[in-house]
Amino acid sequence: MNNRNIPFQTINWATIPKTEHKGETGIAYWQTLQYAGLRIRLVEYSKGYVADHWCKKGHIVHCLEGDFVSELNDGEKYTLIKGMTYVVTDDLSSHRSTTVNGVKLLIIDGDFLQKIND
Repeated sequence: MNNRNIPFQTINWATIPKTEHKGETGIAYWQTLQYAGLRIRLVEYSKGYVADHWCKKGHIVHCLEGDFVSELNDGEKYTLIKGMTYVVTDDLSSHRSTTVNGVKLLIIDGDFLQKIND
């Protein structure tokens, strides 16, 4: 088995410590699992959260609870509610998240989302 293989395992999120990341307003709480080329996070944004940066990284973002807006730097805005997901490849958009009432997300990113140039 190489270091990129992940054996079967369960994740008890209650045992994963939370780290705090301040936004422009509000706070994001991350619980993170890091593997070679793969990051899995359970993320909660507090009420009134606005990201403090424009992100170019690719993600798979699934809304578990609440709702949020993913704003692109070209002005487009997408509202995601519980049960919705967005996917984007690295370097294909600059985006940031905001929420009025708070939200809980499952976010997956890693090497598999790297941009492939034709």
